[in-house]
Amino acid sequence: MPTAELHAFLFAHPAAHSLSPALHCAALEAVGWSGSYRAEDVPPAALPARLQALRAQAAAGALTGANLSLPHKVAAIPLLDGLTPAATAVGAVNTVFWEEGRLLGDNTDAPGLQAALLDAGYAPAPEKRAGQRAVLLGAGGAARAALWVLREWGVPTLILNRTPERAAALAAEWAQEGCAVEGYTVEGWTVEAASPQAASPQAVNWAEVGLILNASSAGLDRPDETPLPLTPPQWQQLPPGALVYDMVYRPEHTRLRRDAAAQGVRTAGGLGMLAHQAALAFARWTGQAVDPGVLLAAAHRELGRPAEPGAEAQA
Repeated sequence: MPTAELHAFLFAHPAAHSLSPALHCAALEAVGWSGSYRAEDVPPAALPARLQALRAQAAAGALTGANLSLPHKVAAIPLLDGLTPAATAVGAVNTVFWEEGRLLGDNTDAPGLQAALLDAGYAPAPEKRAGQRAVLLGAGGAARAALWVLREWGVPTLILNRTPERAAALAAEWAQEGCAVEGYTVEGWTVEAASPQAASPQAVNWAEVGLILNASSAGLDRPDETPLPLTPPQWQQLPPGALVYDMVYRPEHTRLRRDAAAQGVRTAGGLGMLAHQAALAFARWTGQAVDPGVLLAAAHRELGRPAEPGAEAQA
């Protein structure tokens, strides 16, 4: 039986912006455990040594674990002793834990996003959702978690990325084919990437898009940056009930969300996903369940703002 004391970390570069310490300290308090959670700025070159130190700490008997954020979610995979089925399926790791003498990687981002989208009112059933396609912005580790969710729900997905070749490579990997600029079907699920010749928002039929999901870092602490510079007429082409979900949560209302809300499109920010994935990671380390709502409230307190509804449209 492990001691009721946890010492966990976030490894990211940069790490100062993270709300994870506030969430996990709230989790410790909620279950009556002692311990700590610390965000560490770990440059890519330092990640192998930092994971080895975590391995040694765990092997010595400490109950410990780590979250991984940009840019480590894929790079950490060969440094670990194994992956859970979820991390293998997603192809990215955001949670590191110790089990039976091995340092393992899990992915709680994917189920965390899935829960957050449901909280925001997204309908996974084809006959209930607005539009039949999703547009995914980004091609990194967070985008992989989003693709897992969209594949689970069978939502045809178009990947847009500032480097179209990265989007094409990611689509090819998930479609299990050798080229990704035409579109593919995998068990009824279509994933495609815009080709370098057509990698612009103008190439998308927005009337078919019921979900826009930002998995890039665009807008992070940069309120005037957007990964999707649509015009008002393009926003207005979205079907009624469409949802814009931005994984970025700081600032609260990114330009992507502001642009969408100005046209009456529902939006939600990334705090819901953060709370759900944190609760799952905490349970992985400790075996203790904690209400994601407790963690979401802690995030809002840390930001000094009232809780927002799961999805909203603002004029």
